[in-house]
Amino acid sequence: MAPPVAVWETTSAEATRAIGQLLGEACAGGETIALIGPLGAGKTCLVRGLAAGLGAPAEAVTSPTFVLIHEYAGRVPLYHVDLYRLDARDAVNGLGLEEYVDSAGVTVIEWADRAPAVLPGDHLRVAIEHLGGDRRRVTLHPQGARPAALAAQVAARHPGTGGA
Repeated sequence: MAPPVAVWETTSAEATRAIGQLLGEACAGGETIALIGPLGAGKTCLVRGLAAGLGAPAEAVTSPTFVLIHEYAGRVPLYHVDLYRLDARDAVNGLGLEEYVDSAGVTVIEWADRAPAVLPGDHLRVAIEHLGGDRRRVTLHPQGARPAALAAQVAARHPGTGGA
């Protein structure tokens, strides 16, 4: 795994959402973002911010746990994928994720660690850790040059607690 470019500790859902919004504002389309974190870490909260940054209706964003993929219209499409309920590789392969990942939209995959083979070589891994109460640690790990530039752009706009 690549070293982190940025690390933030947030103390509210609004602060986690703000990081997502900066990320969405920096996306141009064609990005894949892999979200990693336990239940209740704030993955969907971060996606709400990302949707707002893309000009999509943030209030419409819900966890796609039962639907698996939600699509939101913004200045570029947002594809919100949740692999939590999928444990068989065949089930993941049947989703057609390659079509989303290879699109001009932004594809965000919650629980991406359950199917690392579907991730393209260039992607941004966003790890969210629950530190207790409302505290979270959000870490950006870019894989590839374009995700590294994206992460650096977000880190420059929201310095956080530093990175590598």
